[in-house]
Amino acid sequence: MSTNRPSVEVAWFAALCDDDYEFLGVADEELQSSWLHCSDIVRRAELNGFDNVLLPSGYSLGIDATAFSAAIATLTNDIKLLLAVRLGELVVPQLARQIATLQQIANSRLVINAISSELPGEQLSSESRYRRTTEYLFALGELLEGRAVNLEGEFLQLNIDPPRISSHGLGCPPIYFGGLSEAARDCAAASADVYLMWPDTTAKIASIVLDLTQRAQRHGRPMSFGWRSHVIVRETEREAREAARRLLSRLDPVTGDAIRARSLDSTSTGVNRQSELRSSSDDEGYIEQNLWTGVGRARSGAGIAIVGDPDQVLAKINELIDAGVSAFILSGYPHIKECDLFAKYVLPKINHGPLSLSHTAVTLD
Repeated sequence: MSTNRPSVEVAWFAALCDDDYEFLGVADEELQSSWLHCSDIVRRAELNGFDNVLLPSGYSLGIDATAFSAAIATLTNDIKLLLAVRLGELVVPQLARQIATLQQIANSRLVINAISSELPGEQLSSESRYRRTTEYLFALGELLEGRAVNLEGEFLQLNIDPPRISSHGLGCPPIYFGGLSEAARDCAAASADVYLMWPDTTAKIASIVLDLTQRAQRHGRPMSFGWRSHVIVRETEREAREAARRLLSRLDPVTGDAIRARSLDSTSTGVNRQSELRSSSDDEGYIEQNLWTGVGRARSGAGIAIVGDPDQVLAKINELIDAGVSAFILSGYPHIKECDLFAKYVLPKINHGPLSLSHTAVTLD
């Protein structure tokens, strides 16, 4: 165990958005998102000792994350449930009541991944979307903390008391949030408790940690940092690299392009950065010895995997901890198999546990 480093949160990924494969880009009916398959992933993650699990949300793909979270909360006991919420899909008072109810069902294990991507049929600039997100998170937090909202904002006009259920005192769950653009960073500094980053070089990660820490301090808010990536760990580096090659061995490039294009965030600053890293990689797709960009050939969003033997994967995680990361959201293909491998080879060596977080009130300029 890495006893000389602070405890970090290690989470797995529930693949609710049809993002589970044996071979990337090759649909497998048994691995498509469903209640049975995704609940198996979450229960395996809890059994394996993970602290949290991301329940992702996609508009056209997979199954509904909110309905799933309500059901899986009754079948789990300890693992936190990181529910992705696409802000703008629901009116804020309904969303507040929904989250407060889920907190009761989950016995306060719910945390929120706030998503700010475009909604179907919508065209908003990045700056407008993130200003809307800040307003939504302000109003949501106030209602969940039991405070009335009187807001005449750019996107929200609300004069409303909190829902009765908020009087149970569970409050607003911590907010995890990601986005690389200037507008996204400003929104995170005002609204987020954990700033999520997609994979990049460690130097770049350290610079983002410094930037967001300073922005959050200007709002009088603390900030923690998370890393979202894939992982491929095997007994030897040779076996791990072979597993990476096998994962891409049946990918049709046209299919990969189509998978990336159907995401609603396919043109975001963060996605563009993942593409830049992929373009700068070596012939096998590596930007560093153990950072592999191949996943991004058939996936929008986080497109890089940590690849290596147990010591190499642990070394990369420790390097990121030293750079300021305190939460890791990992995934792998197929998700149950890779969950077992990471839990066997790496998780016992990490000093880990759920982050001790409380939501800090959102500030509006």
